[in-house]
Amino acid sequence: MSEKRRDNRNRVLRFGESQRPDGRYQFKYQDNDGKVKFVYSWRLDKNDRTPAGKKRELSLREKEKQVEHDLFDHIIANGGNLTVLELVEKYISLKTGVRHNTEANYKFVTNIIAKEDFGKKRIDRVHLSDAKAWLIKLQKDGRGYSSIHTVRGVVRPAFQMAVDDDLIRKNPFNFELASVIVNDSVTREAITRKQEREFLRFIQEDKHFCKYYDGIYILFNTGLRISEFCGLTVKDIDFKEMRINVDHQLQRKRNMEYVIEDTKTSSGKRFVPMTQEVAECFRRILANRRKPKVEPMVDGYTGFLFLDKNEMPMVALHWEKYFQHILEKYNSIYKVQMPKITPHVCRHTFCSKMAKSGMNPKTLQYIMGHADISVTLNTYSHVGFEDAREELNRVADG
Repeated sequence: MSEKRRDNRNRVLRFGESQRPDGRYQFKYQDNDGKVKFVYSWRLDKNDRTPAGKKRELSLREKEKQVEHDLFDHIIANGGNLTVLELVEKYISLKTGVRHNTEANYKFVTNIIAKEDFGKKRIDRVHLSDAKAWLIKLQKDGRGYSSIHTVRGVVRPAFQMAVDDDLIRKNPFNFELASVIVNDSVTREAITRKQEREFLRFIQEDKHFCKYYDGIYILFNTGLRISEFCGLTVKDIDFKEMRINVDHQLQRKRNMEYVIEDTKTSSGKRFVPMTQEVAECFRRILANRRKPKVEPMVDGYTGFLFLDKNEMPMVALHWEKYFQHILEKYNSIYKVQMPKITPHVCRHTFCSKMAKSGMNPKTLQYIMGHADISVTLNTYSHVGFEDAREELNRVADG
């Protein structure tokens, strides 16, 4: 009968366990693929002391238990040797048919991870505290909340894929982002009715910017997304039914390629009713629309309402710049400064106006093209005391 192996403290070692000449313990095993693997520790048992000058870690037998659990659950050893960057790249490679702005977000995220030491970390060595510490570092390095939100929005499902593929046991990014970093993003608030009137009056009376008045008035009074507005064609304006057909949006990629895409959500396909004032704006736009030498066509769509100097359809960036220049001129003239106004602020302002006027939330959801009623209902959070008092008096009088 062979004598049992013992360590330098005369303790009996189990099958697969051994102690090296330098005192370090070793456990030898085979993974689910039959490959020989080793785990090491300076301590055999959890009650052992860590030798002086050595980093404290789990004892060998604690690591053995982890190995047993992983083998039983068929967890692939070492996370398949994938780094964080490799995992994210693998996750993105499986996403097909994504929109160009989503594709741009993926590239943005991978560029950030590629520059970080965290991106070189093996995925099975990323713990909850590591994930949180990395996001905190990104904010300390100057990354905004929205950028970090975008990063986490890609990394978290990538790690969940690793969990589902049995590469790791837990997803270290399963936590509320707001509980870790400060939300320093600026909320795009709706402007007041008085501010809207002043802004539109200024545009209408300005010799240079007056040509944008009708378009900006429409944005303030329809709630259209700017990409939906840019995608409108002559055929989409129905004066007989007094409605706007919204079933697509116009985008321009970074390589300057124009594309037509579906609306943001399936609920985005809708008919938006027109007031008489909005209809008059469209009539003027159509009357003043200059005839290009060749009508631009994008994915089969033609007859776009607004064309740039190159006789190509205007896109969101054009209108964002117009708003910026108008605002700069306004604030350079008047002491009472106008807050930041963008095409999206117009949409938010319209939604708030309708909410404050007492429009049924489901009706407002339809007009806005919101897929989730909670998005629409969040608009009602801007209702203040005066709005509440007016509504109460209106109900009481009724």
